[in-house]
This record gives sequence, C-alpha cells and structure tokens, in this order.
Amino acid sequence: MSAPNISVNALPNTPMRRELRPPVFGKEPAYSLQPIPSRPLPVRVAVVGNHLPRQCGIATFTTDLCDAITAEYGAAGLSVAAVNDPQSSYAYPSRVRFELAEGDISSYRATANFLNSTNVDLVCLQHEYGIFGGNAGSHVLQLLQRLTMPVVTTLHTVLREPDLDQRIVMQQIAARSDRLIVMSEYSSRVLQDVFGVPCEKIDLIPHGIPDLPFVEPDVYKDSLSLGGKSVLLTFGLLSPNKGFESVIRALPRILSRHSNVVYVIAGATHPHVRAREGDRYRDQLQALAKELGVEGEVIFHNRFVSPQEMASLVGSADIYITPYCHEAQAVSGTLAYALGAGKAIISTPYWHAAELLDDGRGALVPFEDPVAIAATAIELLDNDAARQAMRKRAYLHGRQMVWNRVAQSYMRSFMRARVNRTHPAYLRFPLQAVEGNTTNLLLSA
Repeated sequence: MSAPNISVNALPNTPMRRELRPPVFGKEPAYSLQPIPSRPLPVRVAVVGNHLPRQCGIATFTTDLCDAITAEYGAAGLSVAAVNDPQSSYAYPSRVRFELAEGDISSYRATANFLNSTNVDLVCLQHEYGIFGGNAGSHVLQLLQRLTMPVVTTLHTVLREPDLDQRIVMQQIAARSDRLIVMSEYSSRVLQDVFGVPCEKIDLIPHGIPDLPFVEPDVYKDSLSLGGKSVLLTFGLLSPNKGFESVIRALPRILSRHSNVVYVIAGATHPHVRAREGDRYRDQLQALAKELGVEGEVIFHNRFVSPQEMASLVGSADIYITPYCHEAQAVSGTLAYALGAGKAIISTPYWHAAELLDDGRGALVPFEDPVAIAATAIELLDNDAARQAMRKRAYLHGRQMVWNRVAQSYMRSFMRARVNRTHPAYLRFPLQAVEGNTTNLLLSA
C-alpha cells in the first residue's frame, strides 16, 4: 500500500474535528460527527482495577484512563477502588478511596458495600483474569452481584478457547455488566461467538495512547547516549512469553548488514514473575546475547520507567518490535503506544497486532522466527522511504486513539449504560460452584 498523500509534519496540534465513537456492531458507523458532550457531566464514576504505583499493565492503563477522564471532565466525580496483590501495599494518590485485597473474598463484598454507600452513579471494572482471586478470578463476581448501580466492564483479555472456569466467569461478568468495552474487533467477535454476548451490548474503544509529536528518532538519541545508532526497541514488563530472545537471535544477521544497530530492552521483570523465579529470564537473555557475540549491542534498562523516560525511549527507536510468542494476545498497550508515536513496527501476528498493523501500518513476521525478523529489519533499515511511509500510516491511524478521545468514548459508554439500563437475566450458575471445584460441581449438577 502506498503512503497517504499527506505531510505528517504539517498536521495541526489541535485534535481533528472528526471524533471516534465506539460502534455498536452492525448498528452504527465507526465515526460520528456528534458533538462532544459538554463538561463536566453529572456522573460519579468509580473505577475498580489496579493502579500505579503498582507495577503492571492494568495499573498503567487504569491510571492513564483516570487521568484522561479527569482532564476531560474534572476530578470531582472520579474515584478508584484499587486491587492489591498479596502482601503488598502502595502509596496511592488521593483518587484511590478504597483498597481491595486480591485473595480475600470478604474484601470484594466490602468493596461493593463501600461503593453502594458512597453515591456512585456507575462502576467501571477493569477485568483481567489474573488480577482477581479465586478460580479464574471468580472472586470479582462477589463484587458484581452486590453492586446496585450500572457496571461498565473493560475486558483486557477475551479468550477464544477458555477453560470451563474461565468461560463461566466471563459469562457471569457479561451478564452482570450493563456494557462491555473491548479494544479490538477481534475481541468483539470472540465475545459474541464464544460467550454469546449480543453485539448491542459491546462498545469498541481502542487502547488509549498519549498524544505524542511526530519527530525523527535522532532528536532523542543523543540524550540517551545512542547518537549515531540505529535503534531497535522493545519495552514492557519482562516475562518468558514476550519472545525477546527471537530478536537477539536475529541480531547477528542484522549487524552483518547494519553494524551500527543496537537493541534496547526497556522494562523491569514482571513482579509476579520476579516473585516466582527472580530475574532468570533476563539472565537467560543476557547469556544468549553473550553466546551470540552481541552482548555489546543489547542494552537493558532494568527498571519500571517513568512516562517521560518512556516517551524519550520510544522516540529514539527507528524500529519498534513486539516478538510475542502466542497468538492469543487480545491487546498490547506497548504496541498501541509505539503506533501512536509513529514508529516503524515489526511484530508477530498476535490478535491485536494483526488488526492494529493492517493496511501497511507495520510488518508482521511468523512467531519465533529470528530469520524473518532479521530480513524485515534489514529491509526497513535499507529503505528510508518505505520506513517513513510506514511511520506516517501508523501515526495518522493513531490520532483516533489519543487519550482525550478515548475518555470521551468511555463517557458515552457510561451514559448509555445509565440511560439504557436493563436488569439482565443472570446466568443460573451458582457463585459457590465457581468459587469451589467448578468443574466437578457443574458436571454433577
């Protein structure tokens, strides 16, 4: 696909007038010229999920979403009930008014009682199986069944092949939510086909991204001691399913053609991974780089980086790479961030990448294929025009994903949930079946 006939450098700093509206599939177009609601809106929202300074992707997303809603509509009506992992406590900001203990089922009931008693108009639940206690995160159902206000649930993972516990929990969440937000069309299809959720109940709102400028990587390189280098970048919390070793294995081929290349891996080991096995995965990556003779070209930033540092790191990248190992990745915040920054991107074809990088917004390579990564990186580094065209396509597409527009779309979803509230016919699976030995209890029922 040829590059669009537009100069990104000439884009105005003000947002485009055409705004993203989350479509109800089969009912509405993806875009609407309806006016943005006047602010502030008379709605009090409590967000339930992880929150910074807890170090995980959901915490970053929840914090960014709350910041965006606050920027658009003010902070007065927004509060957070934060989920704490075991044996942890955090110095939360003032918006966090309640803390929920992940593994304590009574804490979910207490959270519901707190929210019901504080005049909250709507709850926005951030759902990921791994952040809640119980079988497949089933403790969260104790919260949902007690809430008296509308619930809008953001689904960060939608599984195409769930096990029985995961299926039951998702069906219960869908039944007890007034609206469900997904971040990709693929997730919407799976939600409908696998879990039987009607399309009218689903809002598609993309993963938010900061509104970054479109600039050349060299602007950032000197401050990071990367001047004169061609930078390949991966960032995010480290865990063995990320596939960073595929890029390291590709480096000798890339360096044979472009000797000035470095590969930057930015991010701390995921806290849950570190608790189980320490920094073993990072140690393995460093050992592999040494074995292949490229340890001098692999740079680790072993920390949870600040938003300011992340903007500089991403800005410095000539090519951003997500080499994840598995197809079933419904959303990647790091990929969305890189696309919004106008990066040339190489990725494996997990679900979110296959959709987000369509129409020439990035290059897809097979899973665990260092040869393909090397060939694609060399091709992009050889061809400045092709790389720039890919960057511009990515950046232009990302304008519909900036956080202020995402906040507006969330607010519309919230208002739909309040105006069109129904009382769903709850699935008849008993909560004790989900909380206990789910499979045995259901099969014997």
